[in-house]
Amino acid sequence: MNLVIKYKIKNSRYELKTPRAAADLNESQKNMMKRVNVTDPRLEGKKILVVDDDIRNVFALTSALERRKMQVVYAENGRDGIEMLKKTHGVDGVLMDIMMPEMDGYEAMNEIRQIPKFKSIPIIDVTAKAMKGDRRKCIETGASDYITKPVETEQLFSLLRIWLDR
Repeated sequence: MNLVIKYKIKNSRYELKTPRAAADLNESQKNMMKRVNVTDPRLEGKKILVVDDDIRNVFALTSALERRKMQVVYAENGRDGIEMLKKTHGVDGVLMDIMMPEMDGYEAMNEIRQIPKFKSIPIIDVTAKAMKGDRRKCIETGASDYITKPVETEQLFSLLRIWLDR
């Protein structure tokens, strides 16, 4: 039995099919789901900008963040991410993909750090490109921290707690 989640982003409709419904999960999986859906007062209400060109990643990150009662805005490339950051009031942090069309994450972080208002906004790189030296390059380019895909949600929330509490 598949669980189908339908959602709409920017006038486009998507469906996500999961292999089974929650009723089919074993006890260990159900307990894990209960822990995942627990809110964290340090994260609740925080606004995060997700910048990623892959709608599957946007959906996965948005779902995880919203389960923690966080607000999410998103952009599909670095250039749009900068514009979204400028026009959206109260963004607390940014999750930035690296490999994107038009303007990649490195360029976007560099430009964001040139804007005085955003010099210290937490930017966490979320990237599938996990090669030696990438973490150093991300930090040098303006990232506050770095996490690889596939994202371990508890690691992500740990990083968000660290950077958003500052």
